[in-house]
Amino acid sequence: MLTTEDFTQFPRQMWEKVLSKVKKAVVFMDDKCAEALHWSGGAAVLLEAGAKNIKEFSSFEACGANEPKAVFVVSTLLKGRTVDIIKDIISLSHFQYCVVFTTVAHSVHLLANNVTQEMEGNPVFEQFEEKLCEWMGNMNYTAEVMHAPVVFAPVSQQLLLTPMFAHLFPLLAPDLESINAKRPEKKRFGGLVDIDMHSLPVELQLEIKSMASALNSLFEATSTREESFAVGPMSRIIAGELSNHPQAKNRRKTAPNKASIIFVDRTMDLTGAVGHHGDNLVEKILTVLEPLPGHVTDVQVDMLELTSLQRTPHSKTTLAPGCLAQTQSPAAQSLWEAMLTSKHKEGVMEVRRQLVETASKEKLPIKMSMGRVTPEQLCSYMQLFRSSWGALESHCGVLQLGLATSQTLRHPSLPRWDACLAFERLLLQALGDSDFPAVLRQLLPLMKPRGGEDSVASGSRSREDECGPDELILLLVYLYSLADEAQPADQDAEEEELEKLERELIGALTLVITRETELSPLLQKLTGCANPEELTTERAHSAVEEMFETLRGLSHTRDHLKQLRSVYTASDGVHQATYRPFVRQILEEVFHPDRLECHDIEHMSGGLTDLLKTGFSMFMKVSRPHPGDNPLLFLFLVGGVTPSELRLIREVVTTHKPGSQVLVLSTRLLRPTDVPELLFATQRLAPDIGV
Repeated sequence: MLTTEDFTQFPRQMWEKVLSKVKKAVVFMDDKCAEALHWSGGAAVLLEAGAKNIKEFSSFEACGANEPKAVFVVSTLLKGRTVDIIKDIISLSHFQYCVVFTTVAHSVHLLANNVTQEMEGNPVFEQFEEKLCEWMGNMNYTAEVMHAPVVFAPVSQQLLLTPMFAHLFPLLAPDLESINAKRPEKKRFGGLVDIDMHSLPVELQLEIKSMASALNSLFEATSTREESFAVGPMSRIIAGELSNHPQAKNRRKTAPNKASIIFVDRTMDLTGAVGHHGDNLVEKILTVLEPLPGHVTDVQVDMLELTSLQRTPHSKTTLAPGCLAQTQSPAAQSLWEAMLTSKHKEGVMEVRRQLVETASKEKLPIKMSMGRVTPEQLCSYMQLFRSSWGALESHCGVLQLGLATSQTLRHPSLPRWDACLAFERLLLQALGDSDFPAVLRQLLPLMKPRGGEDSVASGSRSREDECGPDELILLLVYLYSLADEAQPADQDAEEEELEKLERELIGALTLVITRETELSPLLQKLTGCANPEELTTERAHSAVEEMFETLRGLSHTRDHLKQLRSVYTASDGVHQATYRPFVRQILEEVFHPDRLECHDIEHMSGGLTDLLKTGFSMFMKVSRPHPGDNPLLFLFLVGGVTPSELRLIREVVTTHKPGSQVLVLSTRLLRPTDVPELLFATQRLAPDIGV
């Protein structure tokens, strides 16, 4: 029987195809493929396979006369800008042998070139091979173009991410308006659940087809026959595309292994994605440390404390950063798994235990101390390794995770995490007692520019535990996603009051943003400005107004569901009001001992057979496929998964069905501020896939 481990090995197997071609070659790779490789062994595996050098996929790169072979690895269609960059690099070099790998299947290339019928061979790739020879300047030189689904990143034993689709996010109310605006009035969709694949923009259709193709490759390599289920409009489209994939139909007839895959839209539960209730160390590390350049998931770990260098303004550029992906060290991988799936306190304790154990093995003069783990204590343990180069090299993976932990624990912005958590708990209690405008009004006193007179008067420690614009936006998303849980009131009066309150909030938030001395990555994306000097009041006001248009639709994302409509349990006088994670509810339905049918988890693989069963079920009892039928369950969260949800999934499986094989797939590992970036993105309907 297949286990989750067979699937987490798949990404590394797919890289073998690339590795077989890199001997004596210079490898050019785009950021998304580089991130997938980063979690599958990193640059070391390319160099071990014989690659001479690894370079950025950029028009500003080239090779010398003594480098005749190039391998390109790209995550896009072989069209547009991608073709221009390949041509630029070849034109500036002296290649005689070029190999191009694309993660986009040939069938998707045909659709991108408006070819709908199936064709023999790979004509698009063959034509591109001829172009490569032309650019190299000799038709007798060698060119190869092929598909390699190096799409998945094995971030843990429980999680596969897809960096190529990191910016894919479920459809929202403004997207429905954009799609309807291009349709005749009589053919407009009533809601997001009515949208079908063919009504989406071409770029988004191609991205979804690429995802279905990548999943098909995963199931094909493991001889798996999947039953697809979906919760949410975007998930229905993706699951339907996988079910109708031409190669998937043939595979499902003969594949011996069975699995269920449930696609879930992130928009079914935004409360969990932006909330600070996730008691998880990795979630905090991802939030406070700077992202690794070109990466969506991993972060930069400052390595200065492992050296004798002095901290100067230039020390950051002197020393390469460390990271969280430690694929070469079993001890570091074990520590990473513990940090990712444990509670915060347990994770920190495990970091200390591993550091003490490692230092003891190396006979370093460690001083044991019990009680609370402090960042200073962790640093003192790690600095012992500076005296032994061999120990430093052997345990570099564990030390990088230790440094990430200590740097997070002493980070100046960490107190804001606790401030947000406290306010979220107050808002949760208020929802059960008041109408929505009354709860929303509680945010108004927080909307003051940072470091102003009000914050000084209230005794706030300057900017440390004050809510800045990022935190205020997160609280707005948190609250609007729960708006339907508030106490009902007179509808007309409530709407009028809400409209007036929103105008106040828009004005107050605009002022907060324009008073910032430095724009965070979130504010840069929201306003389209790189620095405060560019940002005008009008531009900030317009961006905040657009943001509120999206916020208003967030409370309706579960309106089409029958059973799983709420993520909130009101206070009963004895217990406080609580948030009920949507993922937990889904897994409890799947693992329910009575195998109850949940209509909200829609079966998508049936085709004609399922239609016949639906017809017969009108006058006789027909058993439909259930996600719990198969020995292996995939949970695909479209739009991202949080580290605390990974811990939750493990806990639910252990409690309800110990020994079950559950593998989580997702587009990205979320930090809270990722959600507003995805929600308010202007290019959500037109992703950049190289068209």
